[in-house]
Amino acid sequence: MKKDVHPKTRLVVFQDSQTNKQFLIESTILTKDKVVYKEDGKEYPLVRIEVSSDSHPFYTGQQTFIQAEGRVDRFNKRYSRGQYSVEESAKDSHKEETKAKNTEHEE
Repeated sequence: MKKDVHPKTRLVVFQDSQTNKQFLIESTILTKDKVVYKEDGKEYPLVRIEVSSDSHPFYTGQQTFIQAEGRVDRFNKRYSRGQYSVEESAKDSHKEETKAKNTEHEE
């Protein structure tokens, strides 16, 4: 293996700016800021981050679903013509097919 090819790693504190939660992670990132890590009381380089698992809605369970409509509903809404939607016209055509099959069996 070649020497001095890989960057040097060190322990760095990543701090969520919304919740002030600190994560101590080994990283190659360079930063001038320093902070005392709450867990062990030692000083480490600091990187402030806007979103982490502590503040992201997906991980906190506060996620809201903006897109409530399904694909079929959006398709019907987009391509509906006049008084009938695509879904209603599909039901009508299915009824006509069923009637045609029933009349064939009766004859």
